[in-house]
This record gives sequence, C-alpha cells and structure tokens, in this order.
Amino acid sequence: MPKIIENLDQRLIEEARKQIEESGYSAVTIRSVAKGCGVGVGTVYNYFPSKDDLVASFMAADWRLCLDTITGTGEKAADALPVLRCIYDQLCIFTKQHHSIIRDQGAAAGFAGSFGKYHGMLRGQLAGPLRKFCDSDFTADFIAESMLVWTMNGKEFEQLYIIIKKIL
Repeated sequence: MPKIIENLDQRLIEEARKQIEESGYSAVTIRSVAKGCGVGVGTVYNYFPSKDDLVASFMAADWRLCLDTITGTGEKAADALPVLRCIYDQLCIFTKQHHSIIRDQGAAAGFAGSFGKYHGMLRGQLAGPLRKFCDSDFTADFIAESMLVWTMNGKEFEQLYIIIKKIL
C-alpha cells in the first residue's frame, strides 16, 4: 500500500526552491528533488510534469504575492507615483528572490517557448493599475514594459520616473 505524505506538493516545491538557492537552477533535477523529499521520481511526476513546471509553480505563487501588493496600491492611489514606485519595488523583490533562475542560461532555454505568452501577460498585469492614470491602454502598456525592462537591467527608480513623468 502506498504511503500517504501530507502536503507533498508543497514539500516538493520547497525542496526545489532550497536546492536552487543552494546549487543553482542547472544543478537541480527531478531526481534530486525526489531524493531530497524521500520519494520516488515517479511520485514527483505525478505532481509536476517537468522541472520547469515545478519551478514555475513557486515562481508564479511568489509573483501572485507581488501582484497583490501592486494591485492593492493601485486601488488606493490617487496618482501614479505610488503605483509606479510599488511596481518598481515589487519587481526588485521578485528578481532578487529569483536571481539564480532569471540569470541562468539553462532556465532561459527551458522557459523560452512560453516567454512570449507570459511576458505579455506580465506586462498586462503591471499595466492594469496604471490605466487610470494614462490617456490610453498603449501608454499604460508602454510604461509597464519600460519599467519591466529597465528594472531588470538595474536602473534606479528615480531614473525611470524622470522619463515616465514626461509620458504621463
């Protein structure tokens, strides 16, 4: 009779996260995560069809927390500055939290096929709270894309805001 392990999906996610933090994305395998949790490789595949799906599951959960903060700020804000600052701060938090994945060549190759779909979705999520401050959806999308690219490339908020202020 198979053993029942409580919250195994969460244990698998936490083990993968821990291994990535310790050894980097490329060193982690389904086999290493299974071993770390004391389960068979097939058991991991019952929950996650691939390493990329396993990694994406915790990255998506972390992003939802960031997005909730951005959305909450957007709902309360009377002008764009606090929303822009919040977007910047949350992008910095997320990229710092997942630096070893974002900068890994193997991860980039693994996620390349879904990049376009998810990048567009991410831009839309960032643009959503900005729309009420912009004269068009294009402007909100442009600002969101700019913030995403500039933040990922290490620009300081003050540098971004000087330009965005002119657009708004």
